[in-house]
Order: sequence, then structure tokens, then C-alpha cells
Amino acid sequence: MRFVYFIDRINTFIGKTVAWAILGLTFAICYEVFSRYVLRSPTEWAFDASYMLYGLLFMVAGPYTLARNNHVRGDFLYRNWQPRRQAGLDLVLYFLFFFPSILALVYAGLPFTEMSWMMNEHSMNSPNGPPIYPFKALIPIVGVLMAFQGMAEVIRCIVCLRQGEWPPRLHDVEETEKLILEQAEQQGLTKGTV
Repeated sequence: MRFVYFIDRINTFIGKTVAWAILGLTFAICYEVFSRYVLRSPTEWAFDASYMLYGLLFMVAGPYTLARNNHVRGDFLYRNWQPRRQAGLDLVLYFLFFFPSILALVYAGLPFTEMSWMMNEHSMNSPNGPPIYPFKALIPIVGVLMAFQGMAEVIRCIVCLRQGEWPPRLHDVEETEKLILEQAEQQGLTKGTV
């Protein structure tokens, strides 16, 4: 489990660090709206900055969200199963769908990124054309982060299959509805014992 928690910590650190880019994204969009509609002088850089920052946030959120087990799933059946059955299904799905698609992302992303760096690629969406090759380098990097997080999830599945329950996760945030439900349960238990 040390490997699993190590990967979780790396992806959590990267996710939390990159999350600060939301401030830059917010500033770029607000400044563009202000410049365009109040000053009547739109910027040349805001569009490129906004799609690159949003892309950065979107891509890096993948490994972080997987580390937190917060990806969306249609679990109307899954949530009622025993942990071993859940782990068995997850294990099969990781090898059938997750790893092939992530490896395809890395495999396709490496030459795409290499070509972008070799061409010194710049954006064609704005007159000043900022460089986008560093942005495209995120494709294989995030693919590798996802692959490592996938390995950590496979280890979790194997541990669950052996022990019959899911191993604990590192948690830094909790869903509000979960906290409210736990509070309600605690209040119900407290009132019931009084």
C-alpha cells in the first residue's frame, strides 16, 4: 500500500497545485470581458490563455479525481454489491478499457508532442500566437500519471479481493452531502440514546 499512497500523494499534490490555475483562468476571462465591453478593446491573448488554462485544469483533474475515487459512474447496481464483487468488476474493466485507452493516449500523444516541439508550434487562434508546444506536452504526461494511478487502483482491487473490503484512501475533501448524512446519522444516534 506504500506504492498506492505514494502515487495518490503525487497526483494529489499535482492536482492541488494546478488547481490554482483557476485563478488565472478567472482573471483572463474577467479581464477579457471588461476590456471588450467596457473599454471596447478586446485582448489578443485572453482566448489562448483561457483554453490552455482550462485544458490544463481538465487534464490534470483526471489523475487527481481517480486518486480520490470521485469519477462519475452509473452505480445503481454497483453500490449494492459486496466489495469483492465490486473489486472484481473494477479489475476487469481496468484491463479491458482503462489501460488500453490510457496507453493509446500516451502512444498517440508522444509523437504529437514531439512534432509540436520540433515545429516550435504556436497558436493560430490569435494574432500574437503564443507557443502551444508546452501545453501539448501535457498529453503524454497526464497519460503517464493516469497509468500510474490506474496501477494503484488495480492494487486496491487486489487487496479488496483478498481482504473482502476496500483499503482506506487518503482523503483531503469530503462531499458535502456525505458530511450532512453523517451529521444526521450522528444526531439520530444521539437522540436515540438520550
